[in-house]
Amino acid sequence: MPSHPRAFPSWLVACGLLCLTPPMLCARPAMQAAQTPAQAPRDGQHDFDFEIGTWKTRLKRLVHPLSGSDEWVEYEGVTTVRKVWNGRANLVELTADGPAGHFEGLNLRLYNPQSGQWSLNFANSRTGTLGQPTIGRFVNGRGEFYDQEDFDGRAVFVRFVIIPVDANTIRFEQAFSADGGKTWELNWVATDTRLK
Repeated sequence: MPSHPRAFPSWLVACGLLCLTPPMLCARPAMQAAQTPAQAPRDGQHDFDFEIGTWKTRLKRLVHPLSGSDEWVEYEGVTTVRKVWNGRANLVELTADGPAGHFEGLNLRLYNPQSGQWSLNFANSRTGTLGQPTIGRFVNGRGEFYDQEDFDGRAVFVRFVIIPVDANTIRFEQAFSADGGKTWELNWVATDTRLK
């Protein structure tokens, strides 16, 4: 995950001001906070409704991620997205072909109403098993999902982003980070265009 810069001088100033604050002024906000109910997670169970349907997919993937290589392969295919559980889940099927061969992928997306988050569970026909799920949500129309996986014997962070460009175009990006989220290398880019 992205790291946050340290703010030591601000912290030091805040501690100094806190020590000078009368105890009754400190207690009042704490009491008010205790009386405020916890905010329920945003209901995102229909976040993927915009994607239901059939799409022409153009994708490219980096052949050797995190190796310094800039060799990409391109594929073209079709993606079909179906609602499951009245939108609280959906199933994505991708079939594509390119110079590197034929590719079939499946993504089962599940909504967790308690956390307000989605898990994206991917499998390809070559292995036939579900991989580590990426977890996240949509904020301001953009979906961001993260996980940590083993890649070539080392732990890496994975970030998967879904960007609806307009009603008929969606962009997907996957990136890896081998340094704890300080830097990211893009390794999968797909653009889906809705088929009429």
